[in-house]
Amino acid sequence: MPTAVGNCTADAMGLQLHYRTWGKGIPSLPILMLHGHPGNADCMAVFAEAVAGIHPCVAPDLRGYGHSQVTDPFEMQDHLEDLERLLDRLGWQECLVLGWSLGGILALELALRLPQRVKGLVLVASAACPRSNHPPTDFWDQVNTGVASLLNWLWPGWEWNIETFGRRSLYRYLMQQQTPTAYRYLAHMALPAYLHTSPQARQALRAALQRGYNREGDLHRIRIPVLLMAGERDRHITANSSLATARALPHCTCIVYPNVAHLFPWEIPDRVGQDLRRWLSAQDWASGIPVVGSSASSADKAAEA
Repeated sequence: MPTAVGNCTADAMGLQLHYRTWGKGIPSLPILMLHGHPGNADCMAVFAEAVAGIHPCVAPDLRGYGHSQVTDPFEMQDHLEDLERLLDRLGWQECLVLGWSLGGILALELALRLPQRVKGLVLVASAACPRSNHPPTDFWDQVNTGVASLLNWLWPGWEWNIETFGRRSLYRYLMQQQTPTAYRYLAHMALPAYLHTSPQARQALRAALQRGYNREGDLHRIRIPVLLMAGERDRHITANSSLATARALPHCTCIVYPNVAHLFPWEIPDRVGQDLRRWLSAQDWASGIPVVGSSASSADKAAEA
């Protein structure tokens, strides 16, 4: 599916949100796709390409990421204002929102902020009260990660590098299945995104985490169809915290994928794409009636599977 790039004036200070588009002109409900931290619009291609021909998609570089760079400090709330203005500029009165990790948290916030415009959510490796069980890191973790990243940039997916440095690096907590395919995503998507994540973006996220974040008590207000996808071995946002979110949402289908971690869309892209297409096709977006079961039963079945 052909893609395009564009810019959208985001505020009076002249910030331009860079974004990518897929499937422009397809006559169906559009999808706003939000990346995580660190990330950029390119990271969302794995989802956009999976729904090519079904829904038009737009993925912006969030404020402080990718090509949407800033020099002044900002807060997480600024992302929501940027995104609302982007929807206005695109002329989208209604849309779906797909968010990965931090992007999933922003997707929940948009659904609470704009209930008349957000008609469905896809939450990937995310939670309304994100919890981590990531172990402490040491000097050699950092060294192995640096070496693995450099070699993978030069020779994406090189199995010797994966076995020698990758499995000893911090990537072992991000991906359970360390395959050449996953490492090619790291080289082409993750590394450029990491290098173009600004200090302002890091500080904004750090400040939000220090204050704590928990929206589980507000999830009953989100009465739209939701698909939540989680990795069983996710150490950054645990599957249990994702399941708690699924159970609190009135109309949520939850899939917990075994033997994968936080970057599972790059570990098992074909299966994730298939499940995403199936769920989107099952919904009756015109009527607005959720074609899903209760969140608790859906989440429990996924966990047992």
